[in-house]
Amino acid sequence: MTQSQEDYLEMVSFLSDEGRVRVTDIALRLGFSKPSVLTALRLLEEKDLVRHERYGSVSLTDKGRELAGEIRERHFLIKAFLEKNLGVCEETAEKDACKMEHTLSKETFEKLKAFVSPHLPETAPKTENGA
Repeated sequence: MTQSQEDYLEMVSFLSDEGRVRVTDIALRLGFSKPSVLTALRLLEEKDLVRHERYGSVSLTDKGRELAGEIRERHFLIKAFLEKNLGVCEETAEKDACKMEHTLSKETFEKLKAFVSPHLPETAPKTENGA
């Protein structure tokens, strides 16, 4: 998956937490045009990650929900590490976490998770497999 596709998937997940997800909502939050969002959604549909009803709502498939959960967990842990361990301000930590979440190796992420997780509240995002 590309970084852009992960960003779209993550945004659908965030918006799903708030209720019904529409193309317009995704476009507004990410700052893209509706045609760009539709193109991205088609690619995610081909990978069986989302479902999109024409002129209707967007939803995650089970596979999409699991992957989005993993992306959100990476984002949350990186942001928490930057803020709590390095003292980076929240706004910068958010922006940097968005960039870093796509590029960390699995090994580095697992080490980071082991380092940061004991210091996080119970409300931290979890993936479907409990990681």
